[in-house]
Amino acid sequence: MSSIARRNYWSISGFVFLYFAVQATAIALLSIWLSSSLKLTGTEIGVVFSANAIIAMIAQPIYGIISDKFGLKKNILWIIAFLAVATGPFFIFVYKPLLLFSPLLGAIIGGLYIGAAFQAGGGAVESYADRVARTYGFEYGRVRMFGSIGFAAMSFFLGPLMNMNPNYNFVIGSLLGIILLLLLLVMKIDPQKEAEMAHEKAEPFRINDIWALLKSGKFWAFVVYVVSVPTFYMVCEQQFPIHYAASFTNAATGNQFYGYLNSVQVFIEAGMLFVAPLIVVRIGIKRGLLLANSLMIIRLLLAGIVVAPVGLSFVKLISGIELPILLVSIFKYISAHFSSRVSSTLYLIGFQFSLALGQTIYSPVIGNLYDTIGFNEAYVLMGGIALIFTIIAVFTLRKDDQDPESTQEGTLGERSEKGNLTKQGEDAI
Repeated sequence: MSSIARRNYWSISGFVFLYFAVQATAIALLSIWLSSSLKLTGTEIGVVFSANAIIAMIAQPIYGIISDKFGLKKNILWIIAFLAVATGPFFIFVYKPLLLFSPLLGAIIGGLYIGAAFQAGGGAVESYADRVARTYGFEYGRVRMFGSIGFAAMSFFLGPLMNMNPNYNFVIGSLLGIILLLLLLVMKIDPQKEAEMAHEKAEPFRINDIWALLKSGKFWAFVVYVVSVPTFYMVCEQQFPIHYAASFTNAATGNQFYGYLNSVQVFIEAGMLFVAPLIVVRIGIKRGLLLANSLMIIRLLLAGIVVAPVGLSFVKLISGIELPILLVSIFKYISAHFSSRVSSTLYLIGFQFSLALGQTIYSPVIGNLYDTIGFNEAYVLMGGIALIFTIIAVFTLRKDDQDPESTQEGTLGERSEKGNLTKQGEDAI
């Protein structure tokens, strides 16, 4: 790795670390805060998460177009960094009073902030990090690992802090956001380097590329995959902390242990981000997506069957394995089947937007199921539906070699990455 590449690797890794640490302060224990501190019902919490997803749907295409239009310029990162600074003031002085006054109004206003800053924002940061990684020749998973470490390190302290005063978490989020801005001031990434590396100066990003993408059958097949099993998993995660804490005799103890458990899970996720690229290259992209689906189905079914804290802890830790495989497979699937000119837009619309769309639809429905039939029965139902969608995905997802023209472009650095894996083994990860 050259000195410039190494500098950019540590710069973007530092940004990703801090951003996901801020994200943890805002959303890691959001459902517990809504339930225990604000006394919202499962249905009301579902509406809150649905509102977040609606705004994320609106923000994600905008972020995607900005990212593809400006490439490695830091425009998108400035927007997200300023939103991160507002974490404490928003949650303490705006969001909480509104939710107590009117859960619906609070959900709408909160969705504007959380959806843009942490749901859509997370996808935008990941997409930018991937763009830097393939431009300067290092593996995206090695950068995203720092996001998991940041989230995990922060999560370790969130449970005890919430038991003392939830506002402490939000204030820490703002302080980290200020550091994020300072890092962005000194971070220097050459925006012209991407065009030189990709040899795309003759074919810059065009709005017509978006319309062509929306007319593509393979794009919609990808969307169908995303709105099924990955979305069910995300909805499961929304209120799982409440289910987990309720398995303890004391809710405060459950909150504290969930913070520790979440931290361990994300540390496992960070380690898996080293291994996941090797797994996906070994078994293939499509099989990587199906493997991630299978792990999610197992997690959903076990969440509905297991009732003891120890068993539920094991169920939670499965996420540390499935998420890295899913993320790496998603980026490689995009690289293998679509043009690099629309890579950010595709990730934010095809993946993040589709996740948000699914959550918008499913969250209130599943939240109502939690209130009516219970958590266990709802999880088993989701697992059964996820199994059906996975069988469908076997036939609708494209084979790895089905779009050779995309591979010849070298989109997302796939060809160079495979070469690095062959020559350098684990060093490529």
